[in-house]
Amino acid sequence: MDALVPPASAALAVTSTPPAGALLRWYDRHRRVLPWRAGPGQTADPYHVWLSEIMLQQTTVAAVVPYYRRFLELFPTVQALAAAGDGAVMSAWAGLGYYARARNLHACARAVAALGDFPDDVEGLRRLPGVGAYTSAAIAAIAFGRPVVPVDGNVERVTARLFAIDIPLPLARRVIGAAAATLNADLEAYARPSDFAQALFDLGATICTPRNPACAICPWMRCCAARAAGIAGDLPVKAAKAVRPQRHGAVFLLSDAEGRLLLRRRPPSGLLGGMTEFPGTAWRDAPFALDEVRASAPMAADWRPVGTVTHVFTHFALTLQVFAASVVQVAEDLLQVGFLRAPDAMATEALPSLMRKCLELPR
Repeated sequence: MDALVPPASAALAVTSTPPAGALLRWYDRHRRVLPWRAGPGQTADPYHVWLSEIMLQQTTVAAVVPYYRRFLELFPTVQALAAAGDGAVMSAWAGLGYYARARNLHACARAVAALGDFPDDVEGLRRLPGVGAYTSAAIAAIAFGRPVVPVDGNVERVTARLFAIDIPLPLARRVIGAAAATLNADLEAYARPSDFAQALFDLGATICTPRNPACAICPWMRCCAARAAGIAGDLPVKAAKAVRPQRHGAVFLLSDAEGRLLLRRRPPSGLLGGMTEFPGTAWRDAPFALDEVRASAPMAADWRPVGTVTHVFTHFALTLQVFAASVVQVAEDLLQVGFLRAPDAMATEALPSLMRKCLELPR
């Protein structure tokens, strides 16, 4: 860790930023207990910090906890994760969404294993696959005690309110980032960078929440410009969301005489890359007519509609018509590009949530 000397701008910054000591004292009493978080007096494990940070991208803590624990059971070290097969990693990730994260996670584990360990500074971490500006700062601060302020959604919200930054997002991010960088300017924060970063996360997650912030019990309430102006609940300002496009497709659940279902692997890159899926049509803007769907079926059979599923991706919503059929034997040419799995083996397949919704429809 760098020597505990505040930056040259600290004397100026501390006069306009809230006291770190107040936040740290609050954190010492109210810190969240999380499976990846080191306890008081303990040293954080870089592997645990990195794994949790990748999983938490665009995903809630509640959703991540069971996946995190399962990953540690399957891959207890970064070396074990690096040595695992692609299918095993994707299967363990299935259902957590944003599957490019899993591919980057595996590539990063291999890069770290090749290096011998995680780099211990922001610049070195930033060069790893799938590690961006926020994640590198979070790992550097939490795992290695580097005096940097990682700016996630919670810290962004806290900062926007502290300084009453009312520029709409995403344009405000540069201004918010510059303001957030001043938050650890005094000596107490500089001496406890790991705790300070996590205290900011906890403040945003439990006190300075998106709706109805609990300003009356905030350790920084006297320093908050938005609270003083009565606009804390209105910040940060968000630009109006664009209408999410609607797309359509069809999926085919084809089973043989033994009840095994036909699956195939998606291409390694792109949306849901490397995951397992049921055969289906391409996705398009207009719904499919019934005769189009039947013409797109993987083989001739008595196809019957069993329902529809909907799923929301980041940039569009998808509606799939689901059809099912049973045949004595699946055509050999389909097994050149796909494979059969028994229903009781589906739990180990890398099926994304979208495909599991299809599987759960009564047939």
